[in-house]
Amino acid sequence: MGIKKLFSAKDMTVGAPWQRIAEFAIPMLLGNIAQQLYNTVDSIVVGKYVGDNALAAVGSSSPILNLLLALFVGISTGAGIIISQRFGAGDRKGLSRAIGNCISLAAIASLIILVIGPIIARPMLELLDTPASIIDWCTSYLTIFFVGAAGFIFYNILSGVLRGMGDSASALVFLVVATLLNIVLDIWFVAGFQMGVAGVSLATVIAQGISAVLCLLKLLRMRDVFDLNLEQLKLHRDSALKIITLGLPSGITQAIFSVAMLVVQSLTNSLGEMVIAANVIIMRVDGFAMMPNMTFGQTMSVYTGQNVGAGKVDRVHQGTKQGLIMAMGLSAGITVILLFLNKFLFGFFTDTPELITLAGRMMRIMAVGYVGVSVTQVLGGVMRGAGDTMTPMWISMITTILLRIPVAYGMAWLTASAEWPNGHPFSLSTSLLISWTMGAVITFIAYRRGKWRKMAHLSAGGAQ
Repeated sequence: MGIKKLFSAKDMTVGAPWQRIAEFAIPMLLGNIAQQLYNTVDSIVVGKYVGDNALAAVGSSSPILNLLLALFVGISTGAGIIISQRFGAGDRKGLSRAIGNCISLAAIASLIILVIGPIIARPMLELLDTPASIIDWCTSYLTIFFVGAAGFIFYNILSGVLRGMGDSASALVFLVVATLLNIVLDIWFVAGFQMGVAGVSLATVIAQGISAVLCLLKLLRMRDVFDLNLEQLKLHRDSALKIITLGLPSGITQAIFSVAMLVVQSLTNSLGEMVIAANVIIMRVDGFAMMPNMTFGQTMSVYTGQNVGAGKVDRVHQGTKQGLIMAMGLSAGITVILLFLNKFLFGFFTDTPELITLAGRMMRIMAVGYVGVSVTQVLGGVMRGAGDTMTPMWISMITTILLRIPVAYGMAWLTASAEWPNGHPFSLSTSLLISWTMGAVITFIAYRRGKWRKMAHLSAGGAQ
């Protein structure tokens, strides 16, 4: 594959399904890993140069950050679905209007976060009983991120547009550039200027802004595929509503997960700074472990969308089987690595032996659930690509609200002791394992019932 072809829109409706999936997924996986490096580098830098409390501050801020951004990230999902379907159908006018509306929606979302985010940051931290020792750091971290959230929002939406047209390689290159910049700025601001937690937040905002600008410039060079002018940038009711309708359930899914994280974060905070810091380390490594699952979920959404748009629903079934085999195999390999190397990996974040040991024990409980997550992500991606975004949302509600939260608090109550008066830290990781396993079972049943098939045939018929 030539360089020009690698960084261009790709038709996933022809050729061997596994090959098209792999060609799309590999650059996207590398890009997702690069994106995960943002928060990971933040954690490593503050943990090494400032201390374990600063590491806890970054982690305590994440659930609030994810909650406020979740609904807007849903627009990215809706963009990817509608654009993949329009691209697969060869509908240049519909594709152009969808891309223009995505840009306008990103601008509106950025303005909302800029206004609301800084106002509610500290009250939400206080509501979660964030320890007084880290609440000021948390507040500054969140405020800077919200003020500069436009870079994050535009990158996610514009990269969703590029992926919808089959171009996952460009987003990878842009993220690598931004990640390298983020690493340099992190060290410069924290170790050089002694800016602490605020420094890593500022570095991330600048780097994300760069990646968003690069995505926009790339889109402006793809006029052979779509048109972009003031007419397309106008919010057209049907196009905007379609994007929001398809993306809102995914945004709500992320918001539900973030709310669950907030509720569980309150439990985590009650267990003390050591457990908070251990949980931060686990989540950073977990982010990398989840990347293949998230990547194949997003890949299958684009693959399904393009083939549904082209009226090739039968090809979706074939690709789903092959994508699932690849995802489960890769996830199993990562699980083995985590089981044997987790303490080595945690050593990058802290030099405290007790913290490394605690995090390692918690991670070993979670690791066996990653294969189950691969099933949930792949099959959920197929459903979303076909236009059925509601079913994955309901599954997320069941596994997080009805399972994870009650199990976490219930196990904490049952394991309370003199050493752990508010419950054992293992209640956090065990609740995740149970919710992931049940999520895989429920998603498989929903996939087999086939509501997504009916929506796929309807979308395919409308594209003809």
